[in-house]
Amino acid sequence: MVEHERSGPVDLLSWCISRIAMWGPAFIVGIIFYEVVMRYVFSAPTLWVNEMSLWAGGAIYLTSGLYAMQQRSHIRIFVLYDMMPDFVKKLFNFLSVFCLVIFAFAVIWGGFGEAAAKFARWETFGTAFDPPIPATNKPLVMMTLLFVMLQAISNLVRDWPAAPWLRKTVDIVSVALIVGLAIRAIPRVLDPANSVPQGWRMAIVAFFVLSSIIVLYGLWRDFNRTPVPFVDNSDPASELDLPDAVLTGNPPVEGRVPDARS
Repeated sequence: MVEHERSGPVDLLSWCISRIAMWGPAFIVGIIFYEVVMRYVFSAPTLWVNEMSLWAGGAIYLTSGLYAMQQRSHIRIFVLYDMMPDFVKKLFNFLSVFCLVIFAFAVIWGGFGEAAAKFARWETFGTAFDPPIPATNKPLVMMTLLFVMLQAISNLVRDWPAAPWLRKTVDIVSVALIVGLAIRAIPRVLDPANSVPQGWRMAIVAFFVLSSIIVLYGLWRDFNRTPVPFVDNSDPASELDLPDAVLTGNPPVEGRVPDARS
């Protein structure tokens, strides 16, 4: 797989988050293997592996969607899209991003209060291991939806070459939104009135600070760089080393080696 280029602050943040999430499946496989050995070899099953795998799996599921958006790898139906002229394709792209923005805004608007309450009281899962899955994954849904929305808008102004001023405006607004939310969130995370453990507070603050640094660096790095428009015109058949007779629907007779000139 050849990754799409990283252009702009939101792309860079999505890429960094994805690199952390890519280790998640290996972590889940490792702890499940540990559980199998402990349960069936030593007859000492654990209390934490199942909930830990659910906890990590939920986070991976959310962040993988962000990476898929940055790579333009979500499933798309091109039956009508490919038949249309360029100006209609642009309209379709705009409408799809508009619908995504409306959905993300509605979910964040309706779910932010509940997510903040779960985080403030550090709501746990209610099992023997009792991990804080509601307290962490619910806010993660809000955060990921925000990043997906910004990523979709960033893709739109890059895949259809927009005026430099528009691309730069989108990047500046995205950075201002991310950094502004981080600045507002940090005092609330450090507020001693909530029930968040000290270690989690420091980790979350570190994430906010690093995210702000990443998007600011991405803005500075790519502010005056013209991105390469994304064009998905690859032909899967061209990646296979097959004779033309097969690709044209006339496979050779079984047991006969096809002529390389066919």
